[in-house]
Amino acid sequence: MERPRHQGMAKNTYMRWRLPLVCLLWEVAMIVLFGVFVRFSPEADAHWEEEKKEMNLTSDIENDFYFRYPSFQDVHVMIFVGFGFLMTFLKRYGFSAVGFNFLLAAFGIQWALLMQGWFHSFKSGKILIGVENLINADFCVGSVCIAFGAILGKTSPIQLLVMTLFQVTLFSVNEYILLNLLHVKDAGGSMTIHTFGAYFGLTVTRILYRPNLEQSKDKQGSVYHSDLFAMIGTLYLWMYWPSFNSAISEHGDAQHRAAINTYCSLAACVLSTMAFSSMLQKKGKLDMVHIQNATLAGGVAVGTSAEMMLTPYGSLIVGFVSGIVSTVGYVYLTPFLESRLHIQDTCGIHNLHAMPGLIGGIVGAITAAAATEDVYGKEGFIKAFDFTGAYQTRTPSVQGGFQAAGIVVSLLMAFAGGGLVGAILKLPVWGDAASENCFEDDIYWEVPEDEESDVYHMHNPDKPVSP
Repeated sequence: MERPRHQGMAKNTYMRWRLPLVCLLWEVAMIVLFGVFVRFSPEADAHWEEEKKEMNLTSDIENDFYFRYPSFQDVHVMIFVGFGFLMTFLKRYGFSAVGFNFLLAAFGIQWALLMQGWFHSFKSGKILIGVENLINADFCVGSVCIAFGAILGKTSPIQLLVMTLFQVTLFSVNEYILLNLLHVKDAGGSMTIHTFGAYFGLTVTRILYRPNLEQSKDKQGSVYHSDLFAMIGTLYLWMYWPSFNSAISEHGDAQHRAAINTYCSLAACVLSTMAFSSMLQKKGKLDMVHIQNATLAGGVAVGTSAEMMLTPYGSLIVGFVSGIVSTVGYVYLTPFLESRLHIQDTCGIHNLHAMPGLIGGIVGAITAAAATEDVYGKEGFIKAFDFTGAYQTRTPSVQGGFQAAGIVVSLLMAFAGGGLVGAILKLPVWGDAASENCFEDDIYWEVPEDEESDVYHMHNPDKPVSP
């Protein structure tokens, strides 16, 4: 019988029975819950022909699928390729970065369809899902991918699945409070996705603080090819971020405006990031960590206000500022958080998602409070903020106040939820690696022979070196 690898270590990382058991049981649970609750929406159901007649539609092109699916494709690529490859910068953790991101996202989208469905599309005892539900599920999982960045390299796949289960649940509650009860606008998720996901992840990694993580310091860096792989993730995220921020906006001017605002913000962010990356290095050389991450901060920071009348030059300002803030964060704040507050943020999500997310929430609140009918037009003003029904008497200043309240609620949910989940993940039953074995693919993956010989042999003395 094969001996579990690394069984001599202080922690048991043997996954042969634990991981299959969790994956299979949870997937069976998903099948049962989908069978009981989930059905196709009218636009995806075979009764669409009758639905068309009732809605006086003459063509299938009016089906929401044809409006939303291109955006869904872009967002889907961002979640599975963008986030996955962005985290491959660690020299010995590429399999885990892409593979575990794949695992948690695949489970998370199923649970998100259920949780968000119960809150937003539950009718007559059933959850009705269409293409917009798929986009929203990806958004939800995006917040989990962000939190994963904080604990990258320090957790087992079972811990990640447990975190996903709880975080998707908490995300759905927070989203419902903000969008349905407070009636805030957050098209690109600066508050619901980035602020919540980042501070949730930072709280979890603080609870899971490892005082002996210095023992694996040699594995926390990158090598030339791992940084190139990470740039693949960066470029996919950067190119598709306009789709991310506009994916669920109203058809027409709002969606068009969200894409333009994001496009401009991202472009400005690259220049300010490059400038400060060079400026803050003693030799004036660019740091690849900044280019991989801070160049994306513009997409985060413009998320809430993306579909508002921020204007193209306003978007450039937001992107310019967020690039500076993010780059400065990587240089000064990340070391401070680790040394003083014991927050071990592997990917620097505080700089890419947390601070730009807060900037996005603040910009959204200011832009909403400054909105006028002269700028939007009478009908456009009502449509942009959905000032109808119970909200028809709401003023821009009041809307700005509720937007600001959304930031506070997201932070409170993140801190409380992250603390609870962190405490659960700290239990010694999940198969996480010892500190000296963190950031190491070889703990949970079969690594190709040549890689084991050249890179991993020193951590697995039972395997002979290849000649």
